[in-house]
This record gives sequence, structure tokens and C-alpha cells, in this order.
Amino acid sequence: MPTQLSRATMAALQTEFRNRQAEVLALTRALVEAESPSGDLTGNELVVSLLESAARALPAITSIDRIAAPGYGSHLRITAFGNPDDDTKPLVILGHTDTVHGRGSVTERPWRVEENRIYGPGVFDMKANCALALSALAVCAATELPIGGPVKLLLTCDEENGSPTGRRVVEEETRDARAVLVLEPPASGGRVKTGRKGTGMFTVEAIGRAAHAGLEPEKGASAVLEIANQIVRLHAMNDLGAGTSVNAGVVRGGTLSNVVAATAHAEVDIRFSSMAEGKRIEHQILQLQSCDERVRLSVRGGVNRPPLERTTGVLALYEHARHIASLLDCDLGETSVGGASDGNFVGALGVPVLDGLGIDGDGAHAAHEHILVDKIAGRGALIAGLLATL
Repeated sequence: MPTQLSRATMAALQTEFRNRQAEVLALTRALVEAESPSGDLTGNELVVSLLESAARALPAITSIDRIAAPGYGSHLRITAFGNPDDDTKPLVILGHTDTVHGRGSVTERPWRVEENRIYGPGVFDMKANCALALSALAVCAATELPIGGPVKLLLTCDEENGSPTGRRVVEEETRDARAVLVLEPPASGGRVKTGRKGTGMFTVEAIGRAAHAGLEPEKGASAVLEIANQIVRLHAMNDLGAGTSVNAGVVRGGTLSNVVAATAHAEVDIRFSSMAEGKRIEHQILQLQSCDERVRLSVRGGVNRPPLERTTGVLALYEHARHIASLLDCDLGETSVGGASDGNFVGALGVPVLDGLGIDGDGAHAAHEHILVDKIAGRGALIAGLLATL
């Protein structure tokens, strides 16, 4: 039988998290100041070492494993509760240790506290949540909450770069999970995410023919013009009403203004709400043909993440979390968003997943990135409550 929690129990959990808040913030600050942009091996290994050291001090931990991620560092898997002979399906907490902020960002925008807000590169997405996950395991053990089986904390190190090595690990570790809790940042107001769009990434490259733009422009074939025409085609694929967006976000080409450009390329992002729509747009982009027959066009890429669709399993998990939150007098909202996460991979497996369970704040990937201090304890109590009742 699943554990039933009372208002008194949830209030006690929230108090326990408040008592441990200084520890959570101390670890969070260390993680933020150990910069770990995707692909920075030194920064990644330092962050993983900090988390591993903190985990080793917890009594509930049964194993800690680093999983090699060539070119990125190490993914971290921490297992708590249960025992080696336990065949109960695990509950998985999912997150990542990498950020989008380049090395040196913490010098430009150092950790700072302004009333209820704490600022720092990567604090919201999602280093504070890595620290909170460990605190949740500690609180469950300290308060002797009955946990119904093993709990795995999986932190990947390449999520912000599309999970080129992390996808396989995420799928392997969550395929047989009874549920997956994703500690990505929430939407505004602390709303969890019950739907995410799928993503695709493409590079469209044009190879033309260089010529002097003043003396003999007719002998040239402009790769820049070709890419411009392709961008018009790509833009025409947008269908915002259906949840489909196509964006050429990076465009480069040419060498000098007086040379007909021989090369140019565009990097293209797509978002879609269903896998069928994603495959349709993928096919259209991969079949693009040159407008100028003198220019050779090549297209690389494809769908990167499937959508996280709002299935009955996702909805049931959300309603369960909403009930737990109500014991704290919190009305837990939900939303669907355009951004993707490793939770998308889990949703495609048909495993119940709830995303956006991190600490409330704002500014993911931006200079004003921050968390709200007064939301830490409540979010921690919600996560602990979920661990005890799923």
C-alpha cells in the first residue's frame, strides 16, 4: 500500500527542509562557482566530484557511479534506499549538471543575494535543484519516511547540448522506472510541466561559386542568396496554430562584400507537439532542393528529442503531485512548454514522468537567472512527499 501523508507530516517535512536550507545553499553556491558549460571536462568533473562527496555523507545511499560521457565528462548515478536483492522498479529523479553559461560567467555575474532572490549562472537551470535532490534523499532518511523501493538520482552532463551521450543513459535508467521526477526549472508560478515540444536540429549548407562582384559577377553562384531563399522556404513551414515552429537561428556565409559568396550555411531549430508532425517537418527539410542549379545544397540533422505528450500516465502523476502539494496549502499548476528536456526521452518510453519540479525562479539561460529562496522548503517537501508515496 502506498504511504498516506497527512498535513502534519508535510508541515514537518517543510520545517526539516527549512532547517537544512543553509546546507542546500552552500552546496548550490559551490556548484555554481564550479562552472560547467557543456563540453567543459574540467568543470564537469569538479561539479560531479562535489555532488559525489555530498552524497557519500548520506546514510541512505547504496551506490554512486560515474558513467563516462566522451567529450563531456561523466554522468552521475546515485542510488538510495532499497537493497541489492530488491526487484521493485526504481523511482528516478532526473536532472543535469551542465549549463549554457560559458566559463568566466561567474566572474561577470557572481553569486549574489538580493532579498528573496539568489542570482548566479546556472543556479535556476539547474544547480540548485541538484543540491535539493540530495537534500530530499537526506530528509527522507532522517525523518524515516517509508520509501517503497530504490530511488535513483541520475544527473547527465550534456543535456544543454542535446544529450548526445546522455540519451542512451537516460533511456536505459528510466525504461523500467515506476515514475520519473524531472527537476528542471518550473514554469512561472512554480507550475510543473506536463507537456514539452519535441525538437530537431539541422544544418543547411550551400556550396556555390566565387567570383569578383564588380568585374564578373555573372560567373559567380551565390551561396548566400541560396541560403536566403532556403530560409524563406523554411519560414513557410511554420504553423504556430498546430504548435510547429521552424527557425533559422544562425546564418553565416561569404568572405568579403566584393566577392560572390562560395559558401554559406544556416543552423535550423524545429519544435513540434506530436511525433507525427516532427517526422513530417523533418522529411520536408531533408528533401530541400537548390533554387539555383549551380549551387549544391546539403542538409544534415533530424529530430533530436521526441515530444513529451500529456498522456493519461503523465496526467495521473500530476494529479498525485497536486494532491501532495495541497497538503502544504499549495495549488500546484501545470503547463505545456516549447522547450525540451531529457524528460522528453522518458515520455517517449511510455513511463509516467513529471517535469519542472525544480525550485521556482526565473531567467533560465539569461543574465538575470535566479531562484526564490522562500520556495526551497516547499519544493523540497513536495519532492520528499512524492518519493514516499509513489
